[in-house]
Amino acid sequence: MDVRKTLRRPVALFMIVLMSLTTTGMAFAQGGTVPTEPVSTAEVLQSEQIRVDRAELKAMLATGEVQEKLASLGVDPGQVEERIDSLTAEELSEFNQALDESPAGAGVGSVVGIIVLFLLVFIITDMLCATDIYSFVNCVN
Repeated sequence: MDVRKTLRRPVALFMIVLMSLTTTGMAFAQGGTVPTEPVSTAEVLQSEQIRVDRAELKAMLATGEVQEKLASLGVDPGQVEERIDSLTAEELSEFNQALDESPAGAGVGSVVGIIVLFLLVFIITDMLCATDIYSFVNCVN
């Protein structure tokens, strides 16, 4: 019991010093400095969203078809990555919005609508006993 009391203070001081060194070392190892003021959650989320948007854009540009098209236009892939890294948050947001509204995604909603329409028609015909496609639909008659 006396050993615990005598070692309590030196162990506590050692742990304080160790924790201080590791947290400071981690901040410097990540290339930053120790923050002097608190960082809000919104700022962290915004910076993380920008990082994710850049990564998604780079992944999209890394596909074979896009690489071939860029090569045919004479664009260096390294230069494209540098340009992506230099985009501001607003430019990146505008670019992603333009991609979402692009014709490549157009027609998906209409295809899903047509599929749902066919499913409804088949369910109604099952209910009217005209077909027997779905086992979970009982005939009304």
